[in-house]
Amino acid sequence: MIATLSRRTASEFLGTAFLLATVVGSGIMGERLAGGNIAVALLANTIATGAALVALILTFAPVSGAHLNPAVSLVDAIEHGLSWTAAACYVPAQCIGAITGAIVAHFMFALPALSISHRVRSGPAQIFSEFVATFGLLCVIRGCSRARSEIAPFAVGAYITAAYWFTSSTSFANPAVTIARSLTDTFSGIRPPDVPFFVLAQFLGAIAATVLFRWLVPRAHARTERGIGPS
Repeated sequence: MIATLSRRTASEFLGTAFLLATVVGSGIMGERLAGGNIAVALLANTIATGAALVALILTFAPVSGAHLNPAVSLVDAIEHGLSWTAAACYVPAQCIGAITGAIVAHFMFALPALSISHRVRSGPAQIFSEFVATFGLLCVIRGCSRARSEIAPFAVGAYITAAYWFTSSTSFANPAVTIARSLTDTFSGIRPPDVPFFVLAQFLGAIAATVLFRWLVPRAHARTERGIGPS
């Protein structure tokens, strides 16, 4: 039985909130415990994020598809896998959920609810990295959801874990995540002026991957409104 749109929207809100609580919270914890070793802090942040993604997609996919990402919802709507009405509900829910998750993480570590980030993430290399990271993420989602949807959660978690390390931007690959991380002046933050360039690169990467898969798998559009999760 397909969940109502309100339940699906709530699922996207909650899933994205938990994702950001993980990203921001593990970044804070990793930085505090790493003793100044940035590589160790990033490793802690990476493992927690990849593991949480698998768990969250498995949990919320049966309800909403567990997009947890405006770029995923946008291209799914373009490919007729998600109605534009649903996409118009999903995207704000994901963005608000992401900000809520950042606030929750701050409260858990006794920090101010919100703090504007001063962490510089700029320049052509990092912007291009976000294009590559999101392009790869959508390739993984498109490929797995069409062939073996049951492995998609593990593939997405594994890809993001790897992309943290092979991209200079540490693979945000998600507009909602990017916006929320501008509101945390912690290890995982990004300066607000850098956000528009990251978001633009992310949407372009998602669209490029969608166009590619139209050619790789002709006439194969998204299966249902349930996104990357199992039917």
